[in-house]
Amino acid sequence: MIKFARLLLLITGLGLFADNILAQSLPVGTLGIEDYYRRAQLAGKIDSNISFTVRPLYPVEQFKAASVFATEADGDSYSGKYFKYALPYNNNIGATATLLPITILQQLNSDHPYGWNDGPIIPAKGLQTYLSAGIFAKIGILSIQLQPEFVLAQNKNYDDLNTKTFGVTTARYYDFYNLIELPSRFGTSAYNNAYWGQSSIRLNYANLSFGISAENLWWGPGMYNALIMGNDAPGFRHFTFNTIKPIKSPIGSFEWQIVAGSLNNANYPPLTPTREYFSSSLYIPKPDLPRHISGLVFTWQPKWVSGLFLGFTRSSQLYNKDVEGLSDYLPFFNEFSGTSADNAVFKKKDYRSSIFARWLWPAEHAEVYFEYGHNNNYNTLADAAIAPQTNRAYTIGLRKIIPFNLARHEDLVISVEGTELGETSIEKIRNLDSWYVNKYITQGYTNNGQSLGAGIGPGGNFQTIDVSWVRGVKRLGLQVERFLHNDDLYYYLYEGSEDFRRHWVDLSIGLNGVWNYNHLIFTAKLQFVHSLNYQYYLDPALEIPGQSYFVNGITANNLHAQAGISYRF
Repeated sequence: MIKFARLLLLITGLGLFADNILAQSLPVGTLGIEDYYRRAQLAGKIDSNISFTVRPLYPVEQFKAASVFATEADGDSYSGKYFKYALPYNNNIGATATLLPITILQQLNSDHPYGWNDGPIIPAKGLQTYLSAGIFAKIGILSIQLQPEFVLAQNKNYDDLNTKTFGVTTARYYDFYNLIELPSRFGTSAYNNAYWGQSSIRLNYANLSFGISAENLWWGPGMYNALIMGNDAPGFRHFTFNTIKPIKSPIGSFEWQIVAGSLNNANYPPLTPTREYFSSSLYIPKPDLPRHISGLVFTWQPKWVSGLFLGFTRSSQLYNKDVEGLSDYLPFFNEFSGTSADNAVFKKKDYRSSIFARWLWPAEHAEVYFEYGHNNNYNTLADAAIAPQTNRAYTIGLRKIIPFNLARHEDLVISVEGTELGETSIEKIRNLDSWYVNKYITQGYTNNGQSLGAGIGPGGNFQTIDVSWVRGVKRLGLQVERFLHNDDLYYYLYEGSEDFRRHWVDLSIGLNGVWNYNHLIFTAKLQFVHSLNYQYYLDPALEIPGQSYFVNGITANNLHAQAGISYRF
């Protein structure tokens, strides 16, 4: 990466008089604005040729916005042109600098961790604060975005795996979490950390961008979960080559992103590291080795079918010490390798891929979408044909805008989405072949201890429906969720005892909203989470001989609340 940075600095001067585009990105998950653009596309107000499957977005180029953080709905109250300066030297090359929004977000979990798709925010009990600010500068085709992020969390202790759980159940719990780095708690005291956040250095020309970035990525059409690349974890440092706008061709338009970078380890044990089973330590420390990741997303919009987007994603990771050549740095075309799963080289790599489709119907103000993925390689095409359901996961969803008050430009938006990561084969569950888990790269598919893909994590299933009133950026909504926690782990723990009463399910209902006023955007969320069979635990004292086999498990109630404010210069 250091060598590449030097090369980037050397060639910067070549573009000082080149194409004058902004190429400033809208960070994934930006309060209120990102979702506004997707709704605006459904309403037919912005370009229907943008797929929303390769993010971050570039609003100025893609939607002809006045600025990245100003929308048409802001009107004259905010234009996004304040504190945007032409740099004093050689302004003929388009040298400008812009202050980025200051964003503060407060989060509370009253009883236990809940929530995902929040970047560097950690799963923790108690109060947590997120802060972001920065500056964007552009000189010719060179753009520099410095937007660090800061997180402070109380990180209070809470009940994880019940202390009364013992024996083989505890041993199997460790079996699973020895193969993925998803710590139940990030240390034993208050947590604070700083990240590069949504920072990048890029060379941009025409519809293409190439550079170094730490930005969060989102690939695929999902709104609540992305199978391969989402923003549940902090962004990772990577090289990127991506489109800024669709590339047109005789058969339609194309969007893509190719990344290669490095992942960070969290180095927190999942539970008390001193637990033993038959005098053997259950916790196996993970090797603190640097990891390389590469990935690709490619989307095609066929010219013959308006509003249809078809695409695929691919990711691969391995320890840096195992990288041997170009095929390891960019292993995008080895999906059906024909190698044995027992092959030593094969075992050192961790692959996953997906296909997806999004169909936009602007006349109906609606969209439908799906993503279907596979965890790790099939050995051959024959294996894929015989058992396509093995190691599969999927997301499916739809969204519909219903006009509510045309005179006031008010609408109702109904959003429905479901994601399933649970394994369908008991053989795979026994073999610990769950999504994002890996037996050789024991951090699994994570960065800084959080999932790089779907925030619900391995073995999770999730369904949600949201009904919202919207007017421009403003939104007030009611959301209902069902979250089945790691069902692969559940079957691994209790399949032997045939105890099928312990599925851990969260049922939640909540209010959420976004409100813009001049330079400000406010956001709030208040969600009540009712956890059934929390941590898979049933109290043996409730099991009375001769009474019903089905008894209530441990129930936990949690208040998940967020409040945020963003000031746009």
